[in-house]
Amino acid sequence: MSELSITTTQNVNINFNTASIGERILAHLLDLLIFTAYIIVIYVVLFDITGFDDFLSSLDPWSKNTIQAIFFLPIMFYSLTLESLMEGQTLGKRIMKIKVIKIDGYQAGFGDYLIRWIFKIVETTGIFYVVGLVAMLVNKKTQRLGDMAAGTAVISLKNNVNINHTILRELDNNYIPIYPLVIKLSDNDVRIIKETYETSIKATDWPMIQKLQDKVETVTGIKSVSANATAFIETVLNDYNYYTQKM
Repeated sequence: MSELSITTTQNVNINFNTASIGERILAHLLDLLIFTAYIIVIYVVLFDITGFDDFLSSLDPWSKNTIQAIFFLPIMFYSLTLESLMEGQTLGKRIMKIKVIKIDGYQAGFGDYLIRWIFKIVETTGIFYVVGLVAMLVNKKTQRLGDMAAGTAVISLKNNVNINHTILRELDNNYIPIYPLVIKLSDNDVRIIKETYETSIKATDWPMIQKLQDKVETVTGIKSVSANATAFIETVLNDYNYYTQKM
C-alpha cells in the first residue's frame, strides 16, 4: 500500500493511502458476484418461473435479442451508474471501503466516471486485462489506464488520513492573513470546525466541507475569495492561528 499525496490548486496538501491491488480485485470480484446473482434472478425467476422465456421464443430473433439486451443494461452501466450516484463507489468498493477520487483534490464528476467506465470496457477484455493489471503494478498510485486518463485514483477509507495543517502550528514569518473576521470565532468554534473538517477529509466528504464553509461564512460574515472549500477552511484555521498568536 502506497501513499497518495494530493496538492490542491490552492496548495493544500492532503495524504491518502491508496487502495491496494488486492483490495481493488476483491471489490471487482464482489461486483461480479452481484452480477451473477442478478443474472440468476433474471433467468430463474423471470424467464423460467413466469414463463417469460416462452414469450421470447415466440418473437423474431431481432426482437428477442433486443429484449435480452435491455435486461443486461444494468450490468453494462453498473459501475458508471453507481460510482456517479455513490460518489466514487460501487457496492463492491463500499464493502471493501475504497473509493474513487480526483488526484487534484476535487470530487470526481460524471465525466471522470465516464472515462473510467469506457476504459474499463477495454481493460476487462481479453489480453487487455493483463495490461490493466500491469499498469497498476508499475504505477505508484496503483492507477489503471482508466484512472490515468481520468486523473483519478482509488483510495482506502480504512486508514487514517494525515493532514499537515493544524490550528496550533507555527506560521511563516511572511504569512499574510486573508480573513480578519475569523476573530469572531471562539476556540470552541474552531475546535468544532477542525474536527468536522478532518472527519470530512477522512471520508472524502466534499459536500460536508462545502456546508462547513457556508456555515463559517454565515457566522463570521466572511466572503470567500476561493472557489475551493477545502482551501477556505485551511485559510480560516491558519488565519485564526495567526491572529490568536498576535494577541
